[in-house]
Amino acid sequence: MNKIEIRCARQSDAAALALAEAECFNTAERANEERIAQRLAAFPRHFLLLFEDGKLAAYIDGAVTKEKDLTDDMFEDAALHDENGGWQMIFGLGVLPPFRGKGYAARLLKEFERLAGSEGRLGLVLTCKPQLVTFYAKYGYADEGVCASSHGGAVWHQMRLTLRTK
Repeated sequence: MNKIEIRCARQSDAAALALAEAECFNTAERANEERIAQRLAAFPRHFLLLFEDGKLAAYIDGAVTKEKDLTDDMFEDAALHDENGGWQMIFGLGVLPPFRGKGYAARLLKEFERLAGSEGRLGLVLTCKPQLVTFYAKYGYADEGVCASSHGGAVWHQMRLTLRTK
């Protein structure tokens, strides 16, 4: 049985996370080490890492905001994080190739949902490519259709998991 640990990211994880981003996302979509360090400084409690036997296997991160929709500027500017916001955004969910197919993405989604619920958030919002809509729908995320995002030059669907209404 493999030992699984989930913890919040630390500044010292920035370089490893930049390498993980390079494994999980294309050049136009991934965050570099500088952007990751900015995110870690702004919202470290909203950046979870999953380790298998001490090795980074997967991660999830995103800012909290009062805005209902995820916008491209949120990816670029960690200062837009507002701990008093009602919506937990998900900027990235990555599982490194050797660890895929083990349910780690689902575990992190559920842990992020649990965390958002314990903090009284209204829900979680993410954007994904069309081929991932059914994956997120399995976990209760509703497809709100193609959104205005042009992040990385791709077409994105906005997905929302509502935890509570105001």
